[in-house]
Amino acid sequence: MIFRPNSLFLPALFILLVQPLLCLAHEGGETLEVESGYYYRVEKGDTLWGICERFYDSPWVWPDIWEKNPNIANPHWIYPGQRIRIFSRKAVKPLPGIRPKPQAAAVGPPSPHYMYPAIDSIGFIRKEPVSPCGSIFKVKENKIMVSKGDLVYVRPLAKSTFRKGDLFTIFRILKLPGKREKFGVQHFILGIARIREVGSKFAVAEIVRSFRDIGSGDFLMPYKARSPRIVLAKSKEGIDGKIISSEEHSSIFAANDIVFLDKGMKDGVKAGQSYTVYDQEKQAAPRGQEPLLLSPVDYGTILVLRAEKTTSTAIITRAEKAIQPGAKIRTVESELK
Repeated sequence: MIFRPNSLFLPALFILLVQPLLCLAHEGGETLEVESGYYYRVEKGDTLWGICERFYDSPWVWPDIWEKNPNIANPHWIYPGQRIRIFSRKAVKPLPGIRPKPQAAAVGPPSPHYMYPAIDSIGFIRKEPVSPCGSIFKVKENKIMVSKGDLVYVRPLAKSTFRKGDLFTIFRILKLPGKREKFGVQHFILGIARIREVGSKFAVAEIVRSFRDIGSGDFLMPYKARSPRIVLAKSKEGIDGKIISSEEHSSIFAANDIVFLDKGMKDGVKAGQSYTVYDQEKQAAPRGQEPLLLSPVDYGTILVLRAEKTTSTAIITRAEKAIQPGAKIRTVESELK
């Protein structure tokens, strides 16, 4: 569900989430999005003045937005399809300026989104592991550090066949740290390979992308292209879950780390939704009385990048302090009002 510009969710979302680095621009005006961030795609009839009024409730912040988007050559002229970086309200300063000449009213809903260029590298948790269609049994020249362009020998599994040019995701099955086996097993994504030669008993594949160390024993599954453009969506009401683990099994997490959640599609969780990380302490009570549950305190925000049936994968977009395994998450409070 793509949220609408008049939703109370949108202003709150941009207040909550921390924005990462700016995108880069090629000569000639082509925008190359190589960093994570939130963007709005210009629709026919949009003006910078109107966009600022929509997202910040004030058209007078347009000079600051113009300054923060170097790809906009002239604030009076923006074009359909052009992408404008959207910042949190705290990062935008209202400045007096000349109002751009109004154009026709915007046509169609806005399309705010989060860019995550490394989407192919994020893993997931499932109850049952994916059945691999092949495995690497040798790295050419016995290289220890495998990188883009290196060759590996792969053997088909489960009656699978290879065809020249086929793309495969290279992965490894990992046990979750601690006593978290009930959630399933982790699929750790290592890279992408393309079949280069096919023999009667094995094939030769070329590494086209390498995210982590690749070696003998790692598995292959068919590659499925995923868009790095995550369209933002309203969070599912009533979600109250936990962070299972980080992708790298760290003991503490920070902004931009990838984590796994114990809620998934069956709970109504999907990519593009945002949830808060919170604490809720108990106040000791006199003997014979129940402890007093104090008000929850939010200290972080996560954005779902991928959802499975019972779990999901998310990026931490804000962390006011270190986040640990087992941290609680809930629906963004402002969306319930």
